[in-house]
Amino acid sequence: MSVELKTNYLGLELKHPLIVGASPLVDQLPKIRELEDAGAAAIVMHSLFEEQITSNEEGIDAHIHSHEETYAEATSYFPGDVDFALGPDTYLERIAEIKEIVSVPVIGSLNGRTPTGWTSFAKDIESAGADALELNLYFQPTDSEISSEELEAHAASTVESVCQKVSIPVAVKLSPYFSSLPHFVRRLEKAGAKAVVLFNRFYQPDIDIVNLETVPALRLSDSSELLLRLRWLAILRDRFSVDLSCSGGVHTSDDAIKAIMAGADTVQMVSSLLQKGPSHLATVLEKMTLWLGEFDYKSIADARGSMSHRNTPNPEAVERANYLKILQSWSS
Repeated sequence: MSVELKTNYLGLELKHPLIVGASPLVDQLPKIRELEDAGAAAIVMHSLFEEQITSNEEGIDAHIHSHEETYAEATSYFPGDVDFALGPDTYLERIAEIKEIVSVPVIGSLNGRTPTGWTSFAKDIESAGADALELNLYFQPTDSEISSEELEAHAASTVESVCQKVSIPVAVKLSPYFSSLPHFVRRLEKAGAKAVVLFNRFYQPDIDIVNLETVPALRLSDSSELLLRLRWLAILRDRFSVDLSCSGGVHTSDDAIKAIMAGADTVQMVSSLLQKGPSHLATVLEKMTLWLGEFDYKSIADARGSMSHRNTPNPEAVERANYLKILQSWSS
């Protein structure tokens, strides 16, 4: 039995929901060809950082000075120029190069802090040929005088500024740490966002206790990280007009199916492709398609959102009952 896998994301018709998330995989053109050959329905560029756009030296100096009253080792948070794979000009060239060699949509990605840092380059990414833009919101709330309302207002204003600047659709990649995520998603929807991506994976710095340095600690995801995404996908599904994309913890066909059942329009894969190579995407797609056919799903739309909170008569009661059950289930 054939299964209709086509899906829409950011106004783009995709052949199926599996896309390549922002990662170093796009740094090499031969690897991009492998990703398309493996069946990737779309490719998200890795993030270009605001510090690169506004001049590396200026941007990094500004961040260092904002932390100078903390401790001397604060400078270890910030990468040097050599750590950036692509500079702004090369980034734009890479988008154009990728568009020439693939037939699937290419989504640019920006990571910034200030409205001007985003908007000044968003139009350039559009002009380079990107089909859409993913904004990677990254705000580290360290100032005790700034309220959550101020942070959210700042973020929403930033998104609105970008959406007004470009005509391509904009997705916003979020962290799970907002105090009222549904409220903030509605705010982003009003600001012009067409999709939200759940969730960003923040790489937590470690401490070298001998050399007294803060050091990067890169750990790839595993399937256990999917659980947080499933909860919020299920909660947000069908409440807003924005599309939902799952990012983080998708390693197997079962993971992808769960994300779609919870409510994801697309499923972004990164860590599993870094570990197993581009061909793993083809494996996940094949197994997912076989499973859907085996259980008589005629289309991906039939599965999407089937396990969302909207399809549960009393989701709060179910959540609390499961919470109580889990707490009582442990035995030494």
